[in-house]
Amino acid sequence: MSTLGTEARPLRVAIVGSGPSGFYAAQPLQKQDGLHVTIDMFDRLPAPFGLVRGGVAPDHPKIRSVTKVYDKIATAPGFTFWGNVKVGEDVSIETLRRHYDAIILAYGAETDRKLGIPGEDLPGSHTATSFVGWYNGHPDYRDLEFDLSQEAVAVIGLGNVAMDVARILAKTPDELRDTDIAQHALDALAESKVKTIYIIGRRGAAQSAFTTAEIKEMGHLTDCEPVVLQEEIELSPASVLEEEQDNNVRKNMEVLRELAGRTLSDAKSRRMHFKFLRSPVELKGGERLESMVLEKNKLEGGEPFKQKARGTGETEELPVGLVFRSIGYRGLAMPGVPFDEGSGRVPNDKGRVLENGAPVPGLYTAGWIKRGPSGIIGTNKPDSLETVQMLLEDLPNLTPCPEPEPVAMLAELAGKGVRIVKFEDWQKIDAVEIAKGEASGKPRERFTRIAEMLQVLED
Repeated sequence: MSTLGTEARPLRVAIVGSGPSGFYAAQPLQKQDGLHVTIDMFDRLPAPFGLVRGGVAPDHPKIRSVTKVYDKIATAPGFTFWGNVKVGEDVSIETLRRHYDAIILAYGAETDRKLGIPGEDLPGSHTATSFVGWYNGHPDYRDLEFDLSQEAVAVIGLGNVAMDVARILAKTPDELRDTDIAQHALDALAESKVKTIYIIGRRGAAQSAFTTAEIKEMGHLTDCEPVVLQEEIELSPASVLEEEQDNNVRKNMEVLRELAGRTLSDAKSRRMHFKFLRSPVELKGGERLESMVLEKNKLEGGEPFKQKARGTGETEELPVGLVFRSIGYRGLAMPGVPFDEGSGRVPNDKGRVLENGAPVPGLYTAGWIKRGPSGIIGTNKPDSLETVQMLLEDLPNLTPCPEPEPVAMLAELAGKGVRIVKFEDWQKIDAVEIAKGEASGKPRERFTRIAEMLQVLED
């Protein structure tokens, strides 16, 4: 019987990833009665909070307020943040297993799914992730450039990320000026020539994945008129049943019908066109993107919530010079960790990592890398709790790690020149960002390069 979790030998847990799923995994471990635990949370960036910092739209500040909860978790006794440490590169999973009794992989889904169509790699074709990271000041995307001199843009997808991308493209500089949008993005968007935005959905209006709040915002933009044609939102018999049975579908359809019933105003210079039941089949152009070919779809299957979009063979071509695809995310493999290339996830059973169908002792996963890219921030709470419950079930049979004091790991990182950023270091960076923002009338002015963040600590 293991003595792990006692005062004499606290349970040592490493959490890889400091987004919502990572913090929601730490929280129940901290609250477990009678459990003595130390938690070390690793992130490749000096800044914690994952997509709450790097993915949430700057004009949605209330969503980011959840970081106050994470602050409490990070400053509780027994918790240590290891920022600016790349697990799988600076330190291996094998090394972590020598120093921790259990590891929870919560590093998310970092790349976009591809359309798999001709012309997808033409200049002017981008992932939504890159654009979101760019306007949020994520260091990975700081130096990207987007040709906002194009007048027509297409956003492919019907989720909240697609809505965020379209909304940021549609807003005026004044609508964004008092947010924490990265200054380089605000400057570029202020010069934008975009006049027409197409939102392309493979399925019908009733199957849209965006929330009602997101679609409702489109009707309140200062200089952009949403265009929803009545024929675009006509529902199949099965979709009518979906609306009757699902409150979210009903609310979304209410908003879409209200938008379709509006008289368009000539006072606004931009238009946002919603086009449902269409799939991109080709991006065309010479040196850069010039147009997109769409195939019209119809829903098949008959039963509510089981309808599939099938191509009809009928196509149309839209003149667009810029495309952002937002059709889902997929995770990346980490050295030393089982990975399913098909699903883009770590194979698992309720959070227990599987290899050849059998659980890997002491290795767990949570969040998008566990279940795939679904849900909102709050969805991660029950997901991570399920994983922690598996860990606690396994606790009596876990083998204690051979080197519970990570002295050797610290020496290894120091030898590689890695500057570990602790949570108190992050708080210093955070304070400087906020002070910079206050000076320019913004909630914060983000550092967009890792070197800038580390320089704050040296200064």
